[in-house]
Amino acid sequence: MSSPLSFVHPTSDSPWGTYLSQVDRVVPYLGNLARWAETLKRPKRTLIVDVPIELDNGTVAHYEGYRVQHNLSRGPGKGGVRYHPDVTLEEVMALSAWMTVKTAAVNLPFGGAKGGIRVDPKLLSIKELERMTRRYTSEIGLIIGPQKDIPAPDVNTNGQIMAWMMDTYSMNTGSTATGVVTGKPLHLGGSAGRIKATGRGVFVTGREAARRIGLDLNGARVAVQGFGNVGGSAAELFAQAGGKIVAAQDHTGTIYNANGFDLGDLIPHVTNTGGVAGFTGADVLKSEEFWDVDCDILIPAALEGQITEDRARRIKARLVLEGANGPTVPKADDMLFERNILVVPDVICNAGGVTVSYFEWVQDFSSFFWSEDEINVRLDKIMVDALKKIWDTADRHKITLRTATFAVACERILIAREERGLYP
Repeated sequence: MSSPLSFVHPTSDSPWGTYLSQVDRVVPYLGNLARWAETLKRPKRTLIVDVPIELDNGTVAHYEGYRVQHNLSRGPGKGGVRYHPDVTLEEVMALSAWMTVKTAAVNLPFGGAKGGIRVDPKLLSIKELERMTRRYTSEIGLIIGPQKDIPAPDVNTNGQIMAWMMDTYSMNTGSTATGVVTGKPLHLGGSAGRIKATGRGVFVTGREAARRIGLDLNGARVAVQGFGNVGGSAAELFAQAGGKIVAAQDHTGTIYNANGFDLGDLIPHVTNTGGVAGFTGADVLKSEEFWDVDCDILIPAALEGQITEDRARRIKARLVLEGANGPTVPKADDMLFERNILVVPDVICNAGGVTVSYFEWVQDFSSFFWSEDEINVRLDKIMVDALKKIWDTADRHKITLRTATFAVACERILIAREERGLYP
């Protein structure tokens, strides 16, 4: 029998602990493949690096960086890089594992990976941020590459940071390697539609789920936690479908308007000020009151571990769309199920981003680029087809969408593992 990992100490609600319990729930549905299930509980490769940079004032600062490749059975690693003061090895491991499941759930030829640096990027100048990004890229350069592991943006990273990563890797290898990262600026081989892709995937899966439970999007009240790239883009699409965005929360504050916000005013406000706080067309709520808001659809699109058991007891929504990775802890999952609140899990709901990252990677290899309309049509089809297979699995076994997504994905991962065999 294999012993547990010695280098992390997860609790039941911590990111890795949450992931392990999700794997345990799916094992009964794996049949003969269950003999390989331990593969899912161990990352293939974890790299911890020191990232020293010279600050603008001449002092040298050191930051802790990570890159974890959870599983590469189905293809090269794929996963974002986040810059956040609370990043830990355990969190990056869990995020890389969810990427393994996510890429398999939408049947992309990737494995799962993730990276991060323990830093508050707001405290760095633009030049310090560039130096840190380049040094980090050089340190993890041993294990990334267009056919090995392809980073992308995540929390507090963006197209500019991807451009620096691509340039650093290219300089170190002596060739322009556009395919080493995705989420790049268009001029460097980025893809049309990539920035809003994750939010679009949340909308597409939400639209299909709403249809299933008989919820009319026209007039539906939507509450969004995290009003950045994912939450803001999803909010725009739901508003275009006739929904009312009645509540929004981010790191700056919580706002509410029972009649719905005017997104034509709110989105520029968030862009200009960095958050929802101070928006005049809304009432201010205490942060914990966000979970008591009357709404039909709740979109957690911030960080993991936000929906606790206590909050799950209070949520009024009929539909929860996980725009963030790992926003619901296992006991909260059970509570929402008991209360007949449908959860579309992160590993399918927010897979729009990695799907369009796949399109970008393919376009970089072929040096042939598609229009945004073509991207969106392909994204829509992949998401709808993947969700249909997951829903069929859920109906057949009478299990939640999360367990069904894991069942579909883990079967694909472990079939690949079994067919490849163990080397040597």
